[in-house]
Amino acid sequence: MLRRLQTLLQRKFKILLFFLLLLALLMHMALDLALPAAPSSCSCSPKAANPLGLLPSGPLVSVQKKLSLRILQDFSGSNGSLEKGSHSLEGRPPAGDGSKTVLRDHDFKHQRAGVKSAWTGRSKMAALFEHPLYKIPIPELVKKDKLFSVNPKKKFTLKSSGSDEWVSSSKAEMVLPTGKTPYDTYPTWLRFHIGINRYELYSRQDPITPTLLEELATQKIIGSVQKPGGTQLKLIMTFPNYGEALFKPMKQTRDQETPADFFYFSDFERHNAEIAAFHLDRILDFRRIPPVAGRLVNITKEIRDITTDKKLARTFFISPASNVCFFGECSYYCSTEHALCGKPDQLEGSMAALLPDKELAKRHSWRSPWRRSYHKSKKAEWELNQNYCAQVRKTPPYDSGSRLLDLIDMTVLDFLMGNMDRHHYETFEKFGNDTFLLHLDNGRGFGRHSHDEMSILAPLQQCCSIKKSTFLRLQLLATEPYRLSDIMREALASDRLSPVLSEPHLEALDRRLQRVLDMVRVCMAKGGQKEVLVDDMGKLKQGIWQRQETRSKKSVMV
Repeated sequence: MLRRLQTLLQRKFKILLFFLLLLALLMHMALDLALPAAPSSCSCSPKAANPLGLLPSGPLVSVQKKLSLRILQDFSGSNGSLEKGSHSLEGRPPAGDGSKTVLRDHDFKHQRAGVKSAWTGRSKMAALFEHPLYKIPIPELVKKDKLFSVNPKKKFTLKSSGSDEWVSSSKAEMVLPTGKTPYDTYPTWLRFHIGINRYELYSRQDPITPTLLEELATQKIIGSVQKPGGTQLKLIMTFPNYGEALFKPMKQTRDQETPADFFYFSDFERHNAEIAAFHLDRILDFRRIPPVAGRLVNITKEIRDITTDKKLARTFFISPASNVCFFGECSYYCSTEHALCGKPDQLEGSMAALLPDKELAKRHSWRSPWRRSYHKSKKAEWELNQNYCAQVRKTPPYDSGSRLLDLIDMTVLDFLMGNMDRHHYETFEKFGNDTFLLHLDNGRGFGRHSHDEMSILAPLQQCCSIKKSTFLRLQLLATEPYRLSDIMREALASDRLSPVLSEPHLEALDRRLQRVLDMVRVCMAKGGQKEVLVDDMGKLKQGIWQRQETRSKKSVMV
C-alpha cells in the first residue's frame, strides 16, 4: 500500500513539474513577442546614444548583436558570399562568444563600413572606381600606341613588335579556331595581349580581366615545366587554349613574418604577395602588373604526372608524413630541406598571366638607379649621397618625359608592400622611353608587417617629386569612405585562396600610406607644392600628353 502511494505521489510531482516548466516557457515566449513591439520610454539625449546606433546591452540585445555581427561578416566579401565573408575575418575572435573582448577603434570602423555596405548595397571598391580620379581618360590610341594590331581577314599569330601587322602562319591553328576569327573567338589570354598599349596593360573597366582571373584559377592544366633561371622555383603551366601562366608555390603561411636577420636578397618569394601586389597595383590605378589569381594545385595530377621536364621529375618524393613533395632546381631553397610539400598533394600557389613572348614583343630591362648593393656589408651610392637624385635627373632616360615619376610610382607601390627587391624593371621596346614601367616579380613583398622600411622611399625623399594624380589618389585612399585596407580586404576576398593577407598586413597598408603622405608634405613644406606635385592632370584630361603636343608643333613647322 505504501509503495503504491509513493509511486502515485512521484507521478503527480513529475506532472506538476512538467506543467511549471511549460508555463515558464510560455511566459518567456510571450515576453519575447511583446518586447520589440513595446514603445520606448527612454528620453535619452542624442549624445548618450551608442556610436553605432545599437540598443543598450541586455539579454535580448546580445542576441541581436550576434545576428548583426554575422550579417557584417556575410557582407564583408566583395561578392557577399558566406564563404568569403567568413574567411576574410579568419583569425579574429568570434563575436558574442561570451568572452570579454575589447573592441578597438579600427574594429568599430570595420563594423560601420559593413553596416554602410549592407544598407546601400554598394561596395567601397565599386565606389572607388566610380570616383572622378579613376575616370581620367588616357590619350586616344593611334596605331603606334598599340602593342599589336589585328588584320581580321587572315588567320593570325603574333609577329615581332617591329611590325604592327598580324600575318598568316602555319602555327595559327594552334592559337585560334579554324575558319573565321572575329575578336570574340580569341582566347582570353590573347585578348589580354591585344589590349596592351603604350599607357596601360589593361583598361580600368576591362571585362577581360575578371574572366582571365577565373581561368587562371580554374582551367585544366595540361602541361607543367620548370621556368629556367631565377633564384627560386617557379613553374610554367599550360592550358588547353594554349595559354600559359607562371606558378609560384606557397613557401610561407599567412601569419609568418620574414625574420629580422634575413637579408632582402635571401628572403622567400611568397605566392600571396604576388596575388596581393596585383590587386594593390590596380587599386592605385597603375595597372602595370599582369593579372594574378590564387589556385590550389594537385601536385600529383597537375605537376608530377604531366611534366615533360626530366630534371623536375627527378626531384619528387614522398615525405615521412606521407605527403607528395618536390624541390626542382634553382639557386636558393631547392633541396630536400626546403622541399615544397602538399597536404597530402594539394599545394597553394599564385598563377600569373604571362606577357607576350619576348620574340613577339621585345622588352627592355633597365637597371634601377636606386638598386641595392645585394651585398652583406657594402652600400649603394644612393645610400651614401643624399643629393643622388640630382645626378639621376641628368641621366637618360630620367632627364626627360615621365620616366622618373613612373619610377617613383613604383617606389610607392614597393613601400606599401615592403618590397626591397627591385633591382630592375622592364618596358616594351616598341614604345621607346615614353611608356609605363612593368611592375614584375613582387614575391618578396608583404614579408614584415611590423616594420616599415623607409629606405624604399629614397627616390621620393631625395627627388621630392610625385605625380599630382598619384598623390590625390593616395590622399583619397587615406579617407574613411575609401580606406586602403578596406578596399584591399574586399578585393582579396574574391580570390579562391582568401584570406590572402593577414589582418596585420592590411593594417600596415594604412600606416605606410600615411608615411608616404607625410613625406610628400615635408617636401612641399621645403620646396612648395608646385615644385613637388608634377601636374599631369590637365594633359590627361585633354587626352594629350606632352609627347603628342611636341609632335603636332613639329608637323606645323614642316
